[in-house]
Amino acid sequence: MSTLEKRQAADLPGYAKIRQMNRGSYDRDLVNEILDAGLVAHVAFIDGDRPIVIPMAYARIDDRLYIHGASTTRIVKANGGGVPASLEVTLIDGIVVARSGFHHSVNYRCAIVHGTARLVEDPQEQIEALAAITDHLLPGRWDECREMMAKELKATGVLALDMEHVSTKVRGGGPVDDKEDLGTDIWAGVVPVVTALGQPLAAPDVPADTPVPASIPAARKKFA
Repeated sequence: MSTLEKRQAADLPGYAKIRQMNRGSYDRDLVNEILDAGLVAHVAFIDGDRPIVIPMAYARIDDRLYIHGASTTRIVKANGGGVPASLEVTLIDGIVVARSGFHHSVNYRCAIVHGTARLVEDPQEQIEALAAITDHLLPGRWDECREMMAKELKATGVLALDMEHVSTKVRGGGPVDDKEDLGTDIWAGVVPVVTALGQPLAAPDVPADTPVPASIPAARKKFA
């Protein structure tokens, strides 16, 4: 049972707050659960006195997050010396359809991380981080790939973001309509939003008898 499901089952006061207007918490287990389920993180930092947000692949190892990009990109160069940064992951679970436009909403789970980003300079840590990022998308994929070339490693910048402060926001349940709107003939409810992996499409040059790698069905289990 997930952390969120446990909170629902126990009907804890903290979960009741999340279901209402105050939807925030600082539950690190729930943060980790959301981060491990997500695929894309939005990373924010300051560059030239301007706020920048970039969508990136990522991975979590204990209380540290890893992201990567070309070694020449702004996010790598700007954060190399160790600067404040934040990372956010949102999972959309449903569209909440109310009887008035005012009360329409979205069911979601959101994890927000604040910390200090630094450039990973140790080659072993860099490889471990890249393996974790690859396996976060497709579990086990790193070992299915050929060995990384030295020029590829040189062209890739890896940032480590220590999870110094974390928080979540979660919205669950149905619409919260005005009392006078209840019982009318206007439909209301929740339209679930489902994330799933489709049928893999092989590249044109892949031999026809090449089997689908184990990492793809392993990735599907994340959304089962």
